[in-house]
Amino acid sequence: MAEESPDSAYHSNGSSLEEEAERMEDEEQERLLSYWQSVGRGHQVDVPRDMAEPIQQLTRNNSPQERQPVPFTLIQRKEKLGDLLYEKRQYGKAKWACIKMKEKQYEQSICLGFMKLMRYICEQNSSGLYLGITIPIVTIVHTNEAQSEMTQAVTVAYYLPEVLQDEPPHPFDSDIVIEEWPSTIVYSRSFRGITNEDSIMREINLLAEILESPELCLQDTFIIAGYTNPAAANRHNEIWFLQRP
Repeated sequence: MAEESPDSAYHSNGSSLEEEAERMEDEEQERLLSYWQSVGRGHQVDVPRDMAEPIQQLTRNNSPQERQPVPFTLIQRKEKLGDLLYEKRQYGKAKWACIKMKEKQYEQSICLGFMKLMRYICEQNSSGLYLGITIPIVTIVHTNEAQSEMTQAVTVAYYLPEVLQDEPPHPFDSDIVIEEWPSTIVYSRSFRGITNEDSIMREINLLAEILESPELCLQDTFIIAGYTNPAAANRHNEIWFLQRP
């Protein structure tokens, strides 16, 4: 019986190692998809199977050193007894990928909007490349004039990384629009946990009480900045008031 040559043994082992790596990759993709689907059900959101690859890609690139913060200039920090009450910041003119959503519940809108943006970030764009995650992902919300309740329409937005600001890749999804936002001064206060209509209205009212001159800000438009993905339980968020132009 002929002996197996070293070359053929190498190819055989190499092939089985590749198959094993592929199997492990598939299992990890299934595990992540299953986790997101379970979280989605809690928000009455369907996470389709075609999200498996973007979820895996984003998870892989989600270490703190991979995330690019949206640049801003700190103008003022307001503290009381050592606790930070809010920060006043200036964000420069920049391009954002935006999607308008109008689901029955806020959580549904941000989950579905974030999934669409994930596809754009994860190669479903004219460059065919992974664009990189920037934080925070922001959601523009609106209230009635009395600031007693939110409207259903929200805009979920992703800041284009610095290297893509001049020529942002075009989204394949026609619902995503690239917008240039003007330079803006914001008053930002941090909070943790889930974001829903109740928690957002509570944070809006709290920051309005803390600010010396809340009337200098828009009274019906606010931003929720999310530093953690919507699948996380104990999220790091901020509420932003926008100073009037």
